[in-house]
This record gives sequence, C-alpha cells and structure tokens, in this order.
Amino acid sequence: MKTFIRNNGLSICFLLLFFASFAGQILFGFKEYNKDLIENGVTPITILSYFSTGHFVESTFENWESEFLQMALLVVLTIFLQQKGSSESKDFDKEEEVDREPSPNKKDAPWPVKKGGFILALYKHSLSIMLFLLFALSFVAHFYGSLKDENEQLSFKGMPPETASKYITDSRFWFESFQNWQSEFLSVFAIIVLSIYLRQIGSSQSKPVDAPHAETGE
Repeated sequence: MKTFIRNNGLSICFLLLFFASFAGQILFGFKEYNKDLIENGVTPITILSYFSTGHFVESTFENWESEFLQMALLVVLTIFLQQKGSSESKDFDKEEEVDREPSPNKKDAPWPVKKGGFILALYKHSLSIMLFLLFALSFVAHFYGSLKDENEQLSFKGMPPETASKYITDSRFWFESFQNWQSEFLSVFAIIVLSIYLRQIGSSQSKPVDAPHAETGE
C-alpha cells in the first residue's frame, strides 16, 4: 500500500481534492436550488432528486468543459508554439525527446508502439484526441443541463419551454461557456509567463532555481 501511494501520490491527492470540492458543490448547489424553489413557491426536493436537475448538470459540466478545452489546447499548441524562457515550452534550439519517433524495441514500450501501423498512428495523438473528446462530451452535457435548467426556470414563471435549436444561440448558454473559458486561458497564460521569471524549488513545473530567465523548458 505504501508503494502504491508513493507511486500515485500526485493523482491520489488531486482525486481526493476533486471529491471534496465536488461534495461541496453538490451540498451548496442543492441548498441554493431549494432556496430558489422556495422563492418560486415550489416544494423543495431531496438531494437525490437534485442530481437529475438541470442546475446540477449545467453547473458540473460547464466547468469540466473548460478544463478539458484548456488542457487539449495546451497539449496541441505546445507542439508548434514556443515561449522563450518558459518551463511550459519546448526548446526549439535543441532536439526534444518528445519529438523523436517511437521505437518498438524500447524496453517496456506500450503495446500500441509494438503493434505499429494504424494503432500506433492513433496512439501518437491519443492524449489530444481524448482531451478533445472529453471536451466535446462535457460541452454537450453542459448544453443539455443548461437547457433543462432554463426550461425549469421558465416553468416557474408559467412560460413555454425553449427548444434546443433556439437555445444553442441563447446568450445565457454562451455566457456560461465563455466565463469559464476565459479563466482557464488566463491561468495557462499566467503559468507560461510567470515560469519565465519565478521559480518553485522541487516542482516539475518550474525551471531550476538558478536557471537563467532565457532558458526554455523544465
């Protein structure tokens, strides 16, 4: 068990932080939703019923959507674009290990590398493909939840529901998306630029403390 925790400490830590934050979102989202129901003269619901509401689905997936988009773009754009001095950038002045062609003869190489052909071609881009796929799924789920929540709000007012074809151009849906996207892009910009001049000893996301500002890469 100690070996497992040591080998997976970073992922375990972030997974626990995710569950703790998610529990907080559910708890306070549930209270907020019931407060809204009471204000509209509607009977409050149970926490289990809350999971099927548009309020829960929309608030969950609008955030996941922006996270996956941010990571997908970072993975892809760092292939082609450079930021001199940043620990998040490749150094284009020297050969990078990540740019070399995979060798099926390398010890413990993943099975797609040994398989070759179409499987290898797909595997070479599997990280970006998966991140963009997760973004697309989250985007669809966000749209579904946002539309459902909008129609729930309209029903409280006795108004007819919105159709999906009309809601896709609605300002509320795109406001929800862009308010999250801009924060993710700002955070990536911050780590890219701040890592040029600032250091964190012991972190893989920082250059060595004594590295020159112009040194690019970790």
